[in-house]
Amino acid sequence: MSNPTGKQPSSTTIQADETCDYLNSHLTIFVVGASGDLAKKKTYPSLYALYRLSFLPASVVICGYARSHKTDAEFRDHLRPYLRGGDEEDQAEFLDRCIYRAGAYDSEAGVGAAFDDVRSAEAASGAARVNRLFYFAIPPSVFVPIGTSLKNAIIGPSEEEEKEMGNGCDGGDGTGTGTGQQHIGWNRLIIEKPFGKDTASFEKLSSAMGALYTEKHLYRIDHYLGKEMVKNLMMMRYSNAIFEPLWNRNHISNVQITFKENFGTKGRGGYFDGYGIIRDIIQNHLLQVLTLVAMEPPVACSGENYSNYVRNEKVKVLDSILPVELEDCVLGQYLAPEDGSEPAYVDDPTVPDDSVTPTYAAMVLRINNPRWEGVPFILKAGKALNERKAEIRIQFKQPPGAAAMFPGEKIPHNELVMRLQPDEAVYMKMNVKEPGLRTTPVISELDLTYKSSFPDAFNVDAYTRLILDVLRGSQAAFVRDDELRSAWKIFTPVLHRIEREKVQPIKYAYGSRGPAEADELLRKEGFKYHAEYEWQSRSNL
Repeated sequence: MSNPTGKQPSSTTIQADETCDYLNSHLTIFVVGASGDLAKKKTYPSLYALYRLSFLPASVVICGYARSHKTDAEFRDHLRPYLRGGDEEDQAEFLDRCIYRAGAYDSEAGVGAAFDDVRSAEAASGAARVNRLFYFAIPPSVFVPIGTSLKNAIIGPSEEEEKEMGNGCDGGDGTGTGTGQQHIGWNRLIIEKPFGKDTASFEKLSSAMGALYTEKHLYRIDHYLGKEMVKNLMMMRYSNAIFEPLWNRNHISNVQITFKENFGTKGRGGYFDGYGIIRDIIQNHLLQVLTLVAMEPPVACSGENYSNYVRNEKVKVLDSILPVELEDCVLGQYLAPEDGSEPAYVDDPTVPDDSVTPTYAAMVLRINNPRWEGVPFILKAGKALNERKAEIRIQFKQPPGAAAMFPGEKIPHNELVMRLQPDEAVYMKMNVKEPGLRTTPVISELDLTYKSSFPDAFNVDAYTRLILDVLRGSQAAFVRDDELRSAWKIFTPVLHRIEREKVQPIKYAYGSRGPAEADELLRKEGFKYHAEYEWQSRSNL
């Protein structure tokens, strides 16, 4: 394995295996939108982490491309404050591999000229194989212009297109080169959400990108699918005998998937107002988590072709979900707190005074299949709430006969909780006898808190993990086009109705739990709240 830093990874890091054969080739990474916030806060820090862990080959060039003009030195200074870990030498070695070129997204000539120095580095590497990763850290409005420019100036026709034209080409992932020069190696594109605003806009974008690239080239990234606890879902479900027999309508009362932020839009109000909390969080992040909770067991969860096995099952469960009804929703929008320390949502200067865009939503999804019929899946997301938290909460039904066996006692419901952030944990709320002479049930837990159970474990962030998946050619944690098509069918009708009827969101105070009406919705769907119990992270004990 190449090790560009000359440092051996700790035994607790993820290790290279046979899926990392790209390490023996030259790698070009072309970051589109490199001067923007996403690139400097997520993309480049993740690439730096991979570099430090020796998951980038020794022969690598990272070319940033955007419309603003910067020299290489200015661009490196722009990135440096966001690189975490290592020392100044590590950062300098990484930044030496980063160059920057400016140009328009819709200019084939500009993109081609920017790539000239990259081609020189590829040729100088002497590598028999050159792999290319293109990262779109840009809004979807420019996916097609830059995708077209890259296709015509750099990537060229696919292997299938070459065959149709009667040309032979080995492009690895089915790609040639736009310059007439033979390119041996793969081309892969990472594109960021949002993937449309409804079914029609998704279909338009998908059709335009599909005319340029096949699904095997496209990696639609949803960073929630790279989180450690989300990655753990399939392992926990299918490798423990105690769970799968209970994972159905006979034993589970309801499922909640929750996302909470304790801050508002933080200057992003103008962008957020065009999407709202349903499109921004629920339709993608939380729905993707739901598919992993609710899907049928795939043929394989690792190994050859497992990506398609997993994604096939996700599509099946999405196709079983009925379109959301407005009557099964609670929409909210935050006000300023009583002390005036934070502005209300509509006080953001980039947000219209009369905006009805929800910053909070609780929605009930119903899965119409034999495993889950009658079990409500409640997705909740909100900004400016009382805490930062994301979790999956599975509440089980009462054990048969418990009320008769313990007369006069209130038997709490068991719950399996997977805490995605912060303080990753899995815990099972279970009933035990209260210590002493009385036969009184109290809630305790079986607790796996990652920081205490694996104190020396090294864990990378979601973006780092997902970029590594792309380099390895694993698409399981990326969203396929038919997944998105099925997802938009669930949400498009209710989104159009909300906008058509200008549904007024319920106001809630900044720093609160959200609208009280959401608690009533949960009660109606059978959720039992146990106010006397509060989980304590063992990492804080």
